[in-house]
Amino acid sequence: MPFVSQIKRQTDYNLYSSTTPIVIDNGASNFRIGWAGENDPRVIFRNIVQRPRHKTTGETVSIVGDHDTTLLKYFDCSRSGPRSAFDSNVVYQFEIMEYILDFGFDRLGANGSEIDHPVLITECILNPVQSRSKMAELLFETYGVPSVAFGVDAAFSYKYNQQHGICDKDGLAICPGFTTTHVIPFIDGEPVYKGCSRTNIGGYHVTDYLKQLLSLKYPHHMARFTWEKVEDLKMEHCYVATDYASEARLFQKGTKEAEEKTRCWQLPWVPPPVEEPPSEEEIARKAAIKERQGQRLREMAEAKRSTRINELENQLRGLEFLLQQLEQVEESEIPYFLKDTGYVSRQEIETALAKATQSLRKVKGEPKGEQAEVEEKTDEKYPLVNIPDNMLTQDQLREKRRQMFLKTTSDGRQRAKQKRVEEDLERERKNQLDEQKRLENPELYLGEMRTKYKELCEKVEQRKRLKTNGNHSNGNGMSGGVGRGERLNAAQRERMRLLTTAAFDRGKGEDNFGAKDEDWQLYKLMSKDNDDDDEGPDEDETELARVSSRLQEIDPTFVPKPESGPSQSAADMPRSRPLTKEDFQILLGVERFRCPEILFHPNLVGIDQTGLDETAGVSMRRLSSKDQVLEERLTNSILMTGGSCLYPGLSERLEAGIRMIRPCGSPIKVVRALDPVLDAWRGASLYAAAVQFPQQTFSRMDYFEKGEDWLRGYQFQYNL
Repeated sequence: MPFVSQIKRQTDYNLYSSTTPIVIDNGASNFRIGWAGENDPRVIFRNIVQRPRHKTTGETVSIVGDHDTTLLKYFDCSRSGPRSAFDSNVVYQFEIMEYILDFGFDRLGANGSEIDHPVLITECILNPVQSRSKMAELLFETYGVPSVAFGVDAAFSYKYNQQHGICDKDGLAICPGFTTTHVIPFIDGEPVYKGCSRTNIGGYHVTDYLKQLLSLKYPHHMARFTWEKVEDLKMEHCYVATDYASEARLFQKGTKEAEEKTRCWQLPWVPPPVEEPPSEEEIARKAAIKERQGQRLREMAEAKRSTRINELENQLRGLEFLLQQLEQVEESEIPYFLKDTGYVSRQEIETALAKATQSLRKVKGEPKGEQAEVEEKTDEKYPLVNIPDNMLTQDQLREKRRQMFLKTTSDGRQRAKQKRVEEDLERERKNQLDEQKRLENPELYLGEMRTKYKELCEKVEQRKRLKTNGNHSNGNGMSGGVGRGERLNAAQRERMRLLTTAAFDRGKGEDNFGAKDEDWQLYKLMSKDNDDDDEGPDEDETELARVSSRLQEIDPTFVPKPESGPSQSAADMPRSRPLTKEDFQILLGVERFRCPEILFHPNLVGIDQTGLDETAGVSMRRLSSKDQVLEERLTNSILMTGGSCLYPGLSERLEAGIRMIRPCGSPIKVVRALDPVLDAWRGASLYAAAVQFPQQTFSRMDYFEKGEDWLRGYQFQYNL
């Protein structure tokens, strides 16, 4: 607290004599304290207490009211939330109430050990005697006040507005408060307590309901929906619908009127930075870095190439020396000579020499000679293939089998390579023909390509379904409802038949399988290599890929159909889009009137209570009077007061609801207080400043002598 403000409050406190009463409006939502006779209270703050720990020192402090959030960042509030002294508008936690009174008296300027001023404090209608006695005990024994008076906040507000001509002497005061709503009938200016009624619904429930709806609607922004912010949204945007059902249908249909009634709350959002093109200096710097990296890689490659050349040259010299030594060895001594060298025959050494020579040429970058290319394509590379087996030794036979395997593999690779070249040429030829058609008539060509793509997609999908169902359809073109045999293709079913036949013959006791040469053909027929399903994509799939690629080139709006199944790559999966400004917008549509509707239908939030209009009818019926004139006088002056009656449309809705429970033609007039929030304190301030006010109080001496029984029959007289 600034020192100058402390001096000012202390000076203001000293200006008032000890007979000037202190007026306290002890509401469940806000605490208001000031001097009698003034128009506005001096101090207003939320009626809550928090006891967080300091993040640095660990010391527990008491924070009263709603402080600046920038100060609370130094405290750990996760273990201690806001606590209120009220339960259904009745004070029951007097330890918390003591913190609040300390804070209020301190802000008013009373820093002494005792408060030597009379106190007028408000309470709810029909406040329990225990709560009133505990409050009197706190004021008398803790603060040493000379005298205390208790009054009903709604009654003070009604009398204040009656003096300003807003309402009559006979009427109803409807006070929707923070947690409860009270209805008090007034006859001849005095409240009739036997006709009062209460429902446990108020502004707290409206705010909590709005907070729940917004949290369910926008779960990613749940941290934004603090109690204070939701309270501000409620007071700024919520309204009461005249006809709730028709208003809900309006938003359900999504009409233009519903869009106009929708409000938008824009959360803080920073657009992603726009990447500017790099400057010339940045481009030059990156180019220099890239050049240095390339130079370093070239040096490493050159060093690796030199090492490889040295290794190959050493290998060539060794192989040439081995061949020279081999010429001096007799033919019969060759196997013993080659036993420790790792080679089996002279041919293997010559083959290794040819490979090393070819590798050396490749590493040095020398072009292949025509003779070398011819050698690779001729059988001289595999000299043992065409030699009969009876002319070869055992080691040469093993070498021959190895050369046959290598030759078969090489021939297969050459055939596959030739096939790919032919497919590329055929694809290029088709693309050239398509390009000619496109140039002749682009629109017609594009339509034909789209039609062809659609037909191919249907054919490929139908083939996959038939393949899954075993070339059978279950009537609706979908897989399922088939046995394992129906899921097999033709080759697999033939294999199963052969296996079953062989097993059947064996079961007859005829164990002569393999006696005939044709029996061994079963192995070839049963081999899985004969399945047609493993040959790769068929012609339709190849053509579909070509048409899809062609459409992507000529049609920018074309989007290929994604492949279904686990084979779909991760690159084809949908990616999350970047967040935009609209993602940080909170739209308040149906919530604007749905939340205040619980004041008339508390069962929307699971509270089995009556609404405002029904509570007013209950209060009139409790008067036990058949005087229709009295009931007409009551309904002709209905005053709404309290912080929860500020919603637009509440007066019209309450008037329509009361008209439904009253006879036709009954006069009904619903008005709102001049200031529903502060009129209770202002009315109490006027009564505390009156000359007759000391007669309405009871002193500390009376409290110690008469005790709690005297408080039981105490009632404040509002006709001064």
